[in-house]
Amino acid sequence: MQENYSTTLAVTGTANQVYTAINQVPLWWTENYTGQSAKTNDSFTVTFGETFIDLKVVELVNNYKIVWEVTDCFKHFLKNKKEWVGTRICFDIENQNNEKTQLTFTHVGLSKPLECYEICCDAWNGYLQGSLKSLLTAGIGTPDKKI
Repeated sequence: MQENYSTTLAVTGTANQVYTAINQVPLWWTENYTGQSAKTNDSFTVTFGETFIDLKVVELVNNYKIVWEVTDCFKHFLKNKKEWVGTRICFDIENQNNEKTQLTFTHVGLSKPLECYEICCDAWNGYLQGSLKSLLTAGIGTPDKKI
């Protein structure tokens, strides 16, 4: 059985603060963002130079869960430039107590032997453990800058 990429963050703050931060995609992932990600069935696009990813919001449970499905992509550095199409990006939020929240992130479909597995896992670690965590703890993330 293939293991999907997953990581967990424990942060100080409420489940609502974590949920709100995740939905502010340009503040932690990339400023190169168009569309909407606030409601179920919203669609948005993120770009990283030549690479783009189109996503659709397929599940939102206020303060508990966010799921995006990759509907299209172009990963210019891969042989299969559409490698992420059909994968799902899941955020599961669990309130530990009044001051701590655990976020479990799983990219369903990002698993070995995909060509981008290693580089994409490294990138997710940076965005989640670095930028998103910084947004939640210090109030400012480190997203890719607007081109």
